Amino acid sequence: MKKTTFILLLLGMALGVNAAETNAPAWLSRPLSLADCENIALAQNADILKAKDDLESQMGLVVQTRAVALPHVQATGQYADEETTLVQTFPVGVSSQPHQSWNAGIQIVQNIYAGGQMVAAIKGATATKKRAIANYQTTISDTLLSIRLAYYDVLLAEQQIVVNEASVKLLQKELDDQQRRFDAGTVPHFNVLRAEVAVANAKPALIHARSQYRITKNALVNLLGYNLPRAVLEDIPLKLIDHFDVESWNLALPDAIQQALDRRTELKALREDINLQDLNVVSAKSGYKPTVAAFAGYKWMNSSFSSDLSDDLNGWNVGGQVTWNLFDGALTMGKVKQARALQQKSQTELQNQSRQVELNVRTAYSDFIEAREVLDSQTKVQEQAEESLREANARFDAGTGTQLDVLDAETSLTQARTTLVQAQHDYAAARARLERAIGADLAPAK
Repeated sequence: MKKTTFILLLLGMALGVNAAETNAPAWLSRPLSLADCENIALAQNADILKAKDDLESQMGLVVQTRAVALPHVQATGQYADEETTLVQTFPVGVSSQPHQSWNAGIQIVQNIYAGGQMVAAIKGATATKKRAIANYQTTISDTLLSIRLAYYDVLLAEQQIVVNEASVKLLQKELDDQQRRFDAGTVPHFNVLRAEVAVANAKPALIHARSQYRITKNALVNLLGYNLPRAVLEDIPLKLIDHFDVESWNLALPDAIQQALDRRTELKALREDINLQDLNVVSAKSGYKPTVAAFAGYKWMNSSFSSDLSDDLNGWNVGGQVTWNLFDGALTMGKVKQARALQQKSQTELQNQSRQVELNVRTAYSDFIEAREVLDSQTKVQEQAEESLREANARFDAGTGTQLDVLDAETSLTQARTTLVQAQHDYAAARARLERAIGADLAPAK
């Protein structure tokens, strides 16, 4: 019985694995460029999907805002049957009145003047739409920057594995060489021990690099908005094909600040918010003014002097209406005061955000200059470190150098390779952050 249960359990696990592999997305097992990742994120990243819902919500608000300026069509109908004791009769000539009644009608009502509220509503709908789009674009830009940085983190972790594997391999080669020399009696056992320690010291860095590779791939997949099947092991089969963007790029700081002030969607949204607050002041002041509306419709009703419900009256009716609140308990005054305060707040917010954007640009620009200088300084270091190791080996073979010189050269080469890879990553990441800071379009090419 237990054996049968165990077999069924294994079969269920196998079927689960097959189902999970079948449901895995195609992009998870194919090489991915940076543009591929960005396109996937645009389709299913959680922040972007929520931003789309927010945008749709704001579009609904636009429709609501415009409604005040559009005509309203109303249809009404009523039927009543009253107890005879409630029916009034004429004192002369009529013994009773009908106790049933009905009426129906359709009417169009159009506001003609509302103290500026209708014009403000139309303009406000446009401003609301522009603000919503700007906020949506901000979310997209932030998400795409996160995707780029996560992509570069995976590349860095992958390159660090290569560097540390090469280091371990090089040190292992040195250990094997020292072991052969010791077996031949040409070097003391101390050389072997020193080489063994060097190999052991290099392995933790390799283990850490592999761990970081797994972690960064998980982070990237999470940003792409995909839930990994349970059957996928912690080492995700994700292959990236792009490299660090280390092309030379020059931009003057004043130009960068001006581009940011002109193009950052956060500032565009705040400018539209100021427009909305200005229009809210106009709308609030409309309470001091009269409203004028016109209506037209058609009405049906039964005759009040006949018990036959089919005996009806019908016809057109047109008219107008003027409403003016001469005193509303200071309600309008309070609305105007509130609107003006919010108007001033939005202007202050724009000024503060503009300073924050400028600070963001200056910081990103400084980081970019630093990353570029570090990268330039490390370009030739790896070649020099490789040459230093070659010379150290040559001196050791010739008997003019020591094993310590070789190990130091090998350590320097590993450090040079690690520093170069890190510099390439930092330069690409700093450029991406600076492009985001100036409001550059980070969307992938279609």
